[in-house]
Amino acid sequence: MRKVIMLAVIAAAGFSSAALAEGKKIGVSWAQFQEERWKIDEAALKAAIEAAGDEYISADAQSSSEKQLSDVDALIAQGANVLVINAWDKDAIGPAIEKAAAEGIPVVGYDRLIEDARAFYLTFDNVGVGKIIAEEVMKAKPDGNYAIIKGDPGDPNADFLRAGMEQVIGEAVKAGTIKIVGEVYSDGWKPENAQKNMEQILTANNNAVDAVLAENDGMAGGVVAALSAQGLVVPVGGQDGDLAAINRVARGTQTVSVWKDSRALGKAAGEIAAQLANGVAIDAIPGAVKFSDGEKKVEMNAILLTPTAITKDTLNLAIDGGHISKAEACEGAMEGLAACQ
Repeated sequence: MRKVIMLAVIAAAGFSSAALAEGKKIGVSWAQFQEERWKIDEAALKAAIEAAGDEYISADAQSSSEKQLSDVDALIAQGANVLVINAWDKDAIGPAIEKAAAEGIPVVGYDRLIEDARAFYLTFDNVGVGKIIAEEVMKAKPDGNYAIIKGDPGDPNADFLRAGMEQVIGEAVKAGTIKIVGEVYSDGWKPENAQKNMEQILTANNNAVDAVLAENDGMAGGVVAALSAQGLVVPVGGQDGDLAAINRVARGTQTVSVWKDSRALGKAAGEIAAQLANGVAIDAIPGAVKFSDGEKKVEMNAILLTPTAITKDTLNLAIDGGHISKAEACEGAMEGLAACQ
């Protein structure tokens, strides 16, 4: 009977029968594939898993907490030995962790915090990313009216990024040299929601906005669209290293894109998953540190990778790193950019 139920769950989730092959399986639950970067993450993660001789099985929650829970059920039913979860919602994912723990399946929280000591946390230093965004924008515009376009309220990264920004702009805000004239979360990290939020901030302030801190590149694109519609060009920060964002940096419509090399993150996740599948304890992963900066201050084992700021002066790093071609990066670029010569 249990086998029949398991097969029914698998069929409902749309998995192929090939996933039932023998061998160690790494189940990956993706929150969604809206942003360009997730496909890069997936390719690197899958390659690392297969290089270790393991099998990659996955599901896309399509921005749904309910679907993500059923996806995890299906991955467990397929015999996943380790779960890598890119959580859509930090609170709603709890039942999935309980089920994994009950089955003795290790969990890697991928890029988004799952604040549970039973999960290993792998991400970039998102507080550090927020700092870089604010630092680069503040270099370009050290005073004036700032808008802050945050990500989804259900994703802890939105608050980590904001905390990093505060470390940079906090004193200037207290002194009154920087005034925050609009700050809002954008549901789903969607560019169209960010654009609407930016439009509303511009309307409320009669277009008197001097700089914008956006928490990712997709939303920065929405911000730039809203600004452009009003004939405005102001310093704008973002992160993810989206190809379109890097080109905006070259064109001068975005000040910085913090590149979190998804290839490195995906590769690390595959390697960590392979170790866990082979019986390495979650507190014995090489290079891990203790992390307790989440909302609940739960101490976890974690690896935090270092991000890279891509500005007009460091554009070459993304090109030389093979992340983007020179032609893609430099199309329509400002005159005099060294990386585009």
